[in-house]
Amino acid sequence: MKIGIIGAGNIGGNLTRRLTALGHDVSVANSRGPQTLTALAEETGATPVTVAEAARGAELVVVTIPLKNVPDLPSGLFDEAAEGFAVLDTGNYYPQQRDGRIDAIEDGGLTESRWTEQHIGHPVIKAFNGTYAQDILDKPLPKGDPRRMALPVAGDDEVAKKTVRDLIDELGFDTVDAGGIDESWRQQPDTPVYGLRAGVAEVAKALAAASPERPEAFRA
Repeated sequence: MKIGIIGAGNIGGNLTRRLTALGHDVSVANSRGPQTLTALAEETGATPVTVAEAARGAELVVVTIPLKNVPDLPSGLFDEAAEGFAVLDTGNYYPQQRDGRIDAIEDGGLTESRWTEQHIGHPVIKAFNGTYAQDILDKPLPKGDPRRMALPVAGDDEVAKKTVRDLIDELGFDTVDAGGIDESWRQQPDTPVYGLRAGVAEVAKALAAASPERPEAFRA
């Protein structure tokens, strides 16, 4: 699969490492330019590109940048993406810690990923937002292994959701359908599933136990 990754931090970097190791054609971009990605490219074989080029020909685009930077993504970002492409959003809203106040989330009741959808103009699938980056490298297990971790996956587009779930399975993790994007508050920071290292049954139970009230530490 041709995959474009926007963001080369902890999650983006480790997804680049694993996806290239699995044989996927990965392009990776960050806000500082491709010249800053030479070491990651040499390590993985990924192609360093500008953000504007990251989605070119991509069947999957991973957006893994601070939420406050989503509005800065270039217009026409997806104009040259592959037909039927999917977008994977790993983002979280950290108003006190990083992002500042976003009124549409605080007052308008939007989930982080619905807000991201509105800015990028394309549906997203939410996953990896509560995953420890190192686990992407250290925790993969074969399908059927009882110790295999499960990740929640939310989204409205069932075809795109299947694409993401199949890829996560290939990466060595089970998945749990966490509902649509308007239900993705169930996996936002400080919910029971956030950071949970557990299998399918426990992840499903944690999603069901979530409260829609945003915890005080994650409100502006």
